[in-house]
Amino acid sequence: MHKIEYNSPAALKEFLCANGLGMQKKFGQNFLINEGARKKIIAALEIKEGAHVWEIGPGLGCMTAELLGSGANVTAFEIDRGFISALKNFFSDEIENGNFKLLEGDVLKNWRPAYEKNAPQFLFGNLPYNIAASFIAQTIEHGARFEKCAFTVQKEVAQRMDAKPSEKDYSSFSVLCQWAYDVKTICDLGRANFWPRPNVDSRSVLFVKKSEFPRCKNPNFFVKMQRALFSSRRKTVKNNLQAFLQSHGFKKSAEEILLSANIKESARAEELCVETLLRLSDCANDAIM
Repeated sequence: MHKIEYNSPAALKEFLCANGLGMQKKFGQNFLINEGARKKIIAALEIKEGAHVWEIGPGLGCMTAELLGSGANVTAFEIDRGFISALKNFFSDEIENGNFKLLEGDVLKNWRPAYEKNAPQFLFGNLPYNIAASFIAQTIEHGARFEKCAFTVQKEVAQRMDAKPSEKDYSSFSVLCQWAYDVKTICDLGRANFWPRPNVDSRSVLFVKKSEFPRCKNPNFFVKMQRALFSSRRKTVKNNLQAFLQSHGFKKSAEEILLSANIKESARAEELCVETLLRLSDCANDAIM
């Protein structure tokens, strides 16, 4: 494996310039230059030797090196052609012995077929801020469940992940994350931990698959319904539910369904916990079948 000084902005800049590479803002590229933070994040996954790990956006491989050092078999998704070339050079031995595989292109487009072919136990990523919520929501909505995930995301996104009912950050995205996983903070990362410095603070979070996954009768229906309930936060759950039912051609009234679910008509979606929303989904699903 080629050695590069991942903790030094000067060394990283020199390497990029020497190889005609540049940081592309549209891909949200920032290198985590704090070695202690890198090790802490990887340690949180508690990876066993031989485990299969997906890495999203490896960049020049600073976290890839940590993952491979833990004994993991890594599949990395990278869209930047220059970084792809560098990664192939850095980890040529690991590619040859089958411990490292690169999937080139947009992860939002190619993760599903890769998951169906060979689902990993662990998911890791210093996720670009512009795709973080979309990617995580996609995996959950698709029914993909990983044993553990570690994400470094914009702090505001992380706050939405584990927000509780009635908190200002509680949203449809909060419900999705907490439906599938127990969400914990690993560490907060100020802007000085990255190069180039981003314009926002970051947080690393750990997702642990729920040991007793809270199921519902129709997961696809639940995903659509709960998203609709949060679509107009100023409206009551009754009004949003009625609009959802009508838009899908269902004749049942929201009042009847809320009564069966033991939910007040005056309640708002942001007041309802995941378990209550699952119960509402089952009552609504039963009513329209």
